[in-house]
Amino acid sequence: MSHILAIDQGTTSSRAIAFDARMTPVAQAQREFDQIYPQSGWVEHDPEAIWETTLATARKVAKEVGTGSIAAIGITNQRETTLIWDRETGTPIHNAIVWQDRRTSDICASLRAEGFEDVVRGRSGLLLDPYFSGTKVKWLLDHVEGARAAAEAGRLAFGTVDTYLIWRLTEGRVHATDATNAARTMLYDIHRGEWDAEICDRLGVPMSLLPEVRDCDGDFGTTTLLGGEIAIRGVAGDQQAATIGQACFAPGMMKSTYGTGCFALLNTGAEAVTSQNRLLTTIAYQMDGQTTYALEGSIFVAGAVVQWLRDGLGIIGKASESGGMARKADPGQELILVPAFTGLGAPYWDAEARGAVFGITRNSGPYEFARAALESVGFQTRDLMEAMWADAGRGEGVLRVDGGMSASDYTMQFVADITGAPVDRPKVVETTALGAAWLAGQAVGFYAGAEGFAATWAVETRFTPRMDAATCEARYGRWKDAVARTLSR
Repeated sequence: MSHILAIDQGTTSSRAIAFDARMTPVAQAQREFDQIYPQSGWVEHDPEAIWETTLATARKVAKEVGTGSIAAIGITNQRETTLIWDRETGTPIHNAIVWQDRRTSDICASLRAEGFEDVVRGRSGLLLDPYFSGTKVKWLLDHVEGARAAAEAGRLAFGTVDTYLIWRLTEGRVHATDATNAARTMLYDIHRGEWDAEICDRLGVPMSLLPEVRDCDGDFGTTTLLGGEIAIRGVAGDQQAATIGQACFAPGMMKSTYGTGCFALLNTGAEAVTSQNRLLTTIAYQMDGQTTYALEGSIFVAGAVVQWLRDGLGIIGKASESGGMARKADPGQELILVPAFTGLGAPYWDAEARGAVFGITRNSGPYEFARAALESVGFQTRDLMEAMWADAGRGEGVLRVDGGMSASDYTMQFVADITGAPVDRPKVVETTALGAAWLAGQAVGFYAGAEGFAATWAVETRFTPRMDAATCEARYGRWKDAVARTLSR
């Protein structure tokens, strides 16, 4: 046994990566799949596309390194995305409703008006927002013909993407999730470590629909679909897996992942800190029955803003061009882009906000739009970090970054400038997959424990702040003003 296989099922693609005994990626495969937009604010995935791309990439990598060399499988996944399927046939009753989807805004508003958000927040650590799985489950049961009756009869199963993949990989033998994914459903009491009967009842979600919750390094069964029999021994939602992959094991350590969205987590240790700034209280990881908590801030649009430059405006041919264009922008222009394409996440949580650009002049062009797009990510990151530091203290004060957009030197330097905090990009940038691989590897004795892992973590580039304080505060003030003009309430 000389490899761990990590399955990284994301919002726009599925990937598989094999890591060797030194936690170095040695083989990988990736396949994109279509995004489905039935109407404004709705986002769906074809469950079969999720499964087929996952299986194909896993098989390709397993074949490359040799199935017999794989000691275990770790799974990490896009969180909150919701699927319900028939237990007998395995057939999903509807497309997966993606985490970005906003169709349940009215359900959330109604529950909020009834005063139910305090219950949800107190137990799940989350806010009443369409982002999370709970109201998506309610919508499916209410809108798919026959679904509620079938669910109440125990014929249906719910899962986030990890659960669906485990079900498929084990050919229906295991219906389980891990604590980090359960914590993102809005149905799970993160303090008691169990599904919450009152919240489920209020949303009309039968408890029989829900998977068993296990530790992140628990036993999730075995699969024979890649060749030989391989154990599935590590599972974590993508942002928690990245936190682990960044070796953020000590309270006060913080990471931010820049993918389609941007997600920052601050380790708060054994204490579940209740935010006073509309951040989320969540589970960072759970091993050996011990829960470590985190504060999380979620930005809905990060890398997606570069996709918009490419696919929406057509001003770049590929994402890597954006940094060079931003550097050519006229420094005298102050375009501010608020990328609220599907609402605003933390700390605003405004599902109805929509994007806007401020400061356009006759001379504003592609370079200025590129700069505004990249800098919007830095401004949103400062929003998150200020809220986290207010709730839990500044801690280490260093931000560890990963995800596709972290490769942009321009963007990472601006994050350091506008936040005033050093930004560390690691040598191994595949931190989400690495986190899943480490969970599985240490569970089977292939990798060292947390202390040994942390000792091997290394920085590739540190971006240090270099913007003067007056300029920084003036620019951030313009951002705050722009956001205030964008909010729906």
